[in-house]
Amino acid sequence: MKKVIVIGAGFSGLSTATSLATKGYDVTIVEKNSIEGGRARVFEEAGFTFDMGPSWYWMPDIFDNYFATFGKKTSDYYNLVRLDPSYSVIFPGNETVDLPANLEKLGDLFESIETGSRQQLHEFLKQAAYKYEVGINKFVWKPSRNVSEFISLKLLYDVVRMDVFQSFAKHIRKFFKHEKLLKLMEFPILFLGATPENTPAMYSLMNYAEIQLGTWYPMGGMHKIVKGMVQLAEEKGVKIRLNQEVTHIEETNGFATKVHTTTDIFEADVVVGSADYHHIEDKLLAPKNRNYDEAYWNKRVMAPSSLLFYLGINKRLTKLKHHNLFFDEDFTLHAHEIYTEPKWPSKPLFYASAPSKTDDSIAPEGCENVFLLIPVAPDLEDTDAMREHYYSMLMDKLEAYCGEPIREHVIYKRSYAHADFKQDYHAFKGNAYGLANTLMQTAILKPSLKSNKIKNLYYTGQLTVPGPGVPPSLISGLVVADEVEKEFPVR
Repeated sequence: MKKVIVIGAGFSGLSTATSLATKGYDVTIVEKNSIEGGRARVFEEAGFTFDMGPSWYWMPDIFDNYFATFGKKTSDYYNLVRLDPSYSVIFPGNETVDLPANLEKLGDLFESIETGSRQQLHEFLKQAAYKYEVGINKFVWKPSRNVSEFISLKLLYDVVRMDVFQSFAKHIRKFFKHEKLLKLMEFPILFLGATPENTPAMYSLMNYAEIQLGTWYPMGGMHKIVKGMVQLAEEKGVKIRLNQEVTHIEETNGFATKVHTTTDIFEADVVVGSADYHHIEDKLLAPKNRNYDEAYWNKRVMAPSSLLFYLGINKRLTKLKHHNLFFDEDFTLHAHEIYTEPKWPSKPLFYASAPSKTDDSIAPEGCENVFLLIPVAPDLEDTDAMREHYYSMLMDKLEAYCGEPIREHVIYKRSYAHADFKQDYHAFKGNAYGLANTLMQTAILKPSLKSNKIKNLYYTGQLTVPGPGVPPSLISGLVVADEVEKEFPVR
């Protein structure tokens, strides 16, 4: 059996490994941390269970299809519930708008804000449904190694209909005028790591995913997905070695032959890097074997980093929903301080998640599990004093919104930002989400999933195709596994 070493046990690494093991390869994952999941790790403190990263479960069909690939169902590993409302948006003056899961009720909400917008919403979603169908079932499955993959009359027709060359900001304003509706519809684009003005309009497929397919939650937390993937991987024969920090990849005559960790050496016929792409190139390979130099990486538009707070609160906060988006400040200013003039934000927007509203198992009885996130520019100076400054700011906002004291009821608190992303994931510039999905960083314009210097070295995850996010990472792993099978068949 051909030996494959996968570096990293995040979503893309587990996906690659499971697919290759099913195809007949001898697969070992080496993971630097003490638990699988990458950014979707979990920790427990003071009776609380905290998901460390992803908290939104969108595109349930991608997860269903992933497990179905191996003859399984998501329900074999975790129980999903659909959230209603999907989320709440807090506007200036603490005005709250709850987004209902029911499309008819959502249409009523839109119509109450802007006359005629119910019909516009349906027309928008009809176009977005096409983009989702083509984007998710065609484009994201392409390895994007050659422009010839995209040369066909049908695909060119699809590209035009997908609005690849129009900005999302311009596209959405063809349908809606009211500022509130524009904010509500532009929100999902923030997950892609760029402003609506710099994001292709084809990503209205995200709105389709959010509105039509729904916002879900796996009971027990997002790490339940990881646990399910780990169980499935091991059922297929994947070996997972934790606490194995890779120190370098040994190359002989243009092939990666061994993966060295702090404690072991693993022989390899194929190596797949699911860790940070830049870190692998910069720290694990000799300079002559890198696809890209430092100047290339410094020109990439990175998605934001995040300042996170994990809070255990010894009472329930009645006003918070499961997902709460505080759009109570100027988004344009915050975006400018992320992308144009990177600095710590002066008036940040933020996100508050209280999954204990849905799931009693993740907090002690009568307590609230709260996760706070401020999107911030990557590569900022990250100090304890800066973190405390923003913690105080968020507590002021939360207490004003909830109408009750909160900070004196915090019995557990942990912060997480740039330095932690670098330490735990070797994240380039401390980013949280990978590359921004701009037009010039789409498909073949992303870092290649295959080394052009080492014949048997591949890359998967959020810094290559198809892009950042949990569903794309699952797909990335499957795409890379297929490429390995084509070029290094089992027999």
